[in-house]
Amino acid sequence: MLEEAKVLRADETGALCGVTLQWEKPISGLVRLKNSLVAHDMAFEMTRAPWSPEQQIERPRLTKKVLDTEDQAAFRLQSKMPRYIYFAANSKNKWGHQRGYRIQITSFAGDHIPEASSMERAISWARYQLAVTRRKEEEPTSTSIYNQNDPWTPTVAFANFINNETITNEDLVAWITTGFLHIPHSEDIPNTVTVGNSVGFLLRPYNYYDLDPSIYSHDGVFFTSEQDFMACEINPLACLPKTASCLPNFPPFTYDGFQNTSRL
Repeated sequence: MLEEAKVLRADETGALCGVTLQWEKPISGLVRLKNSLVAHDMAFEMTRAPWSPEQQIERPRLTKKVLDTEDQAAFRLQSKMPRYIYFAANSKNKWGHQRGYRIQITSFAGDHIPEASSMERAISWARYQLAVTRRKEEEPTSTSIYNQNDPWTPTVAFANFINNETITNEDLVAWITTGFLHIPHSEDIPNTVTVGNSVGFLLRPYNYYDLDPSIYSHDGVFFTSEQDFMACEINPLACLPKTASCLPNFPPFTYDGFQNTSRL
């Protein structure tokens, strides 16, 4: 049983702390408007050894599963999840693979509050490390600021979002939860370090491109003090906003008297 507080030194104690965060990521526009959720993983299969047919070997093979419903796409905290989960569009890349984006999660969250608790529904979003649902205008957020005032009858209960609707070729939303359990120790004084305590997630292209797009990035740029570093022929990066056609060009704006005249 964990203590509520731990003595760090003569005049200081540290409280047991669990931090959990959730992100909502609409997938439309990232891949395509309509997407499906696909899981890739590995499994072993028994086969005869080619060099010794009387012997058997375990050979790894790729597994693929399309997650058709919201229930299949709701992965409980601490449960086993496929190593590769990605949103696949109907289009294919040059090599015939479905274009998509993969979700890669880094988290070491503590246990969720027991579901038998009368307060649990107010934070039922924390049941899941990942949940994918159909996008709905009436489900904009997984919780409400009012939940903290009356957690016993929450204004928004995320568990209600997951009702086994089909998510194949639909406009989808990924609800990603990460967190960490922090047990205080003496090295937290005077500050808790960030190294090793980072959590979050990555959205990585998965067969979205035909090859690694970074090969088109400029190499190092060399120029001397006598050259104009703002000239495109000397420093290609100086003209990057003009080269990148997808880069937005925001007009100057003002806010509370502060003027931002910077341009991308």
